[in-house]
Amino acid sequence: MAPTATSAAASAANAAAAASAATTKNEDNKQSPAAISSDFQTFLRMLTVQLNNQDPLNPVESTDFAVQLATFSGVEQQVRSNDLLESLLTQQSISALSQLANWVGMEARAAVPAAFDGAHPVTFYSDAPSAADQATLIVRDDKGREVSRIAVSAKSGAATWNGADQNGAALPAGNYRLLVEYRGDGEVLTTKPAEVFAQVSEARIANGKPVIVFATGDELPADEVSAVRAPQG
Repeated sequence: MAPTATSAAASAANAAAAASAATTKNEDNKQSPAAISSDFQTFLRMLTVQLNNQDPLNPVESTDFAVQLATFSGVEQQVRSNDLLESLLTQQSISALSQLANWVGMEARAAVPAAFDGAHPVTFYSDAPSAADQATLIVRDDKGREVSRIAVSAKSGAATWNGADQNGAALPAGNYRLLVEYRGDGEVLTTKPAEVFAQVSEARIANGKPVIVFATGDELPADEVSAVRAPQG
């Protein structure tokens, strides 16, 4: 038996309400363009079923039909808006990448391993908590092993590591990760990765965001770079 006008109208109204709710989800429940497009197609199918099955002598109320058409228009606009935003984000990423291309071959300051050449001291930068009264530089090799632990200034700014372990013995050339442990009144306040200047070898887009690749092989989002300079001889 064909569905009555009342049941068809109720089903379509429910589908319209679901589609409308889907298009107004907040940012904490983001919807993909594919999901919105699916809702759009579902609404069209439900609306067609309703029109095909309603009783010509007792059609859907004009006010209900107007609401459904308004919902239809809203879903369609949401699909178009998402397509436009995706296009704008793509263009923005391309623009950011073209600007970051100028960083290739430069030196960028970030929390990446320091390339120690076996002879020259390494300059590192740290941001000390205001309550810190002691600081310790912790040096780890490329395997994560601690190879040095020496006292340094508890003030923010630049400092140097001479490439030696805590006993003063020279360490071999290689990549070393530097961390600074800050203490206040004898208690550990925090341990932060120190920033160093490292050569930039590549700039690319990953997951829609600009990423910097360093000569050490490390990758960081471009917004985690705090400074850029010309290569130092």
